Amino acid sequence: MKKNGFNILLFSLIFTQASTQSKHESTSSVKPNIVIIYADDLGYGDLSCYGMKKIQTPNIDLIAKEGLLFSNAHSTSATCTPSRFGLLTGRYPWRQNGTGIAPGDASLIIPMDKGNMASALQTAGYTTAVIGKWHLGLGTKEGIDWNKEINPGPKQLGFDYSFIMPATLDRVPCVYLENQKVVNLDSKDPITVSYQNKVGDDPTGKENPEMLRYKPDPTQGHNQTIVDSISRIGWMSGGHSAYWKDEDIAATITDKAIQFMGRSAAEPFFVYFATGDIHVPRYPESRFRGKSGMGLRGDAILQLDYTVGRIVHALDSLHLTNNTMIIVSSDNGPVVNDGYFDRSVEELGEHKPAGVLRGGKYSIFEAGTRVPLIIKWPGNIKAGEKTDALISQIDLFASLNALTGQTLNETDAPDSYNLLNTLLGKDKKGRDYVIEQSGGLAITKGDWKYIVPNNMNAYNKETNIETGNDAKPQLYNLKNDIGERYNLAKKYPIIVKQLASLIEKSKGDIRTRK
Repeated sequence: MKKNGFNILLFSLIFTQASTQSKHESTSSVKPNIVIIYADDLGYGDLSCYGMKKIQTPNIDLIAKEGLLFSNAHSTSATCTPSRFGLLTGRYPWRQNGTGIAPGDASLIIPMDKGNMASALQTAGYTTAVIGKWHLGLGTKEGIDWNKEINPGPKQLGFDYSFIMPATLDRVPCVYLENQKVVNLDSKDPITVSYQNKVGDDPTGKENPEMLRYKPDPTQGHNQTIVDSISRIGWMSGGHSAYWKDEDIAATITDKAIQFMGRSAAEPFFVYFATGDIHVPRYPESRFRGKSGMGLRGDAILQLDYTVGRIVHALDSLHLTNNTMIIVSSDNGPVVNDGYFDRSVEELGEHKPAGVLRGGKYSIFEAGTRVPLIIKWPGNIKAGEKTDALISQIDLFASLNALTGQTLNETDAPDSYNLLNTLLGKDKKGRDYVIEQSGGLAITKGDWKYIVPNNMNAYNKETNIETGNDAKPQLYNLKNDIGERYNLAKKYPIIVKQLASLIEKSKGDIRTRK
């Protein structure tokens, strides 16, 4: 593992900011720092605080021990791009075209003419940062010139600082962007990216399998340009000096987050920290490889936990813990084989990434969107509590607005409810209902979940996951059947009709917020 250079910087910041420390500790009731740690493909059963037995996640468990753990929290969608869109905009992604899984050369998906979480917190006086996986598009529909500053991007959405992977780990371009410029780019080796045809002469996984760290699944298409001995989706030429090293990603983005928090400690800050773990291709630092006994996926879970521990330790060292709200969650449910033969399937053992839930990533069943959610804010959230209140990540926008004393504009965050009391553990009910998405739609209200009929495939053979799609209506009582095994649609047609009507009403009613 590389020796990280952040320690000297961190301690110097602690000393230089000592005079403002008391201010930070005393303003927690007004504007706490906000850190969202957004994991990737982390399942409901992948943490020991949610029942994982095979390995332990002590740093995340400690946040749960000192905070509030949710058992009925949801992302908006069962895949990454739409979930991130919903989190940051407070708007169901199915309301807007083009919010599916974005290619690496997609244009900016989030509208600039409406508010989002970052711009709202910036208005409230926060210094804002996005660090890690972006996957929400950049630039305009006219195309992206990767060799110049790319606009629009995070800055135009209200992020004062950005250090991002532009798409996701298995898609080109495999470079970092800092404040919308490629890091370490050599002007004599310009970048070209294409998702339509091969560009340049760089080797591909399809043509040069002997160069690969591990083989891609031939049914899933991760066999194009090779970066760091791993073939990706899409073609890329140039930019060789800017390529990331997969085993360094977690340490690199964590360093950037810690450095941002240190230099921003004098005023309230917001960090949207989107990790690459545990998304494919999985290749964590050497200290974690082979340590979980569960293949590279399990090793990546250990690295994720360590990353969370580093963030928490930095806040402790800066004396910001008591004035910081930490939110840990995931963009969607779990998947084991998602494009590469990395032995995660063979070494999974008895572990169930989805826990007691059915389905996984890409699924409209519960495991697609029911995800871990843990929140800690010392002195404001009672330690060691658990809640089964229904909540969606889409509600964070309105809730954080309320926390910081703001009122949402009429056009902003139309599907986000102010559930601040739920986040603080004071309200045990949460929202009335939530709509979930994965190809089709489903709705959960009270004990009942209804899945809208559709004619899409019922099973994803490549990932070995049930999608939940069915041409017949599906109705499940989650209180008695959280595993969604018994379809009660025929037995309770009135409930089916009521929930189907509520979904249709929600499609047309943009003002769904309480």
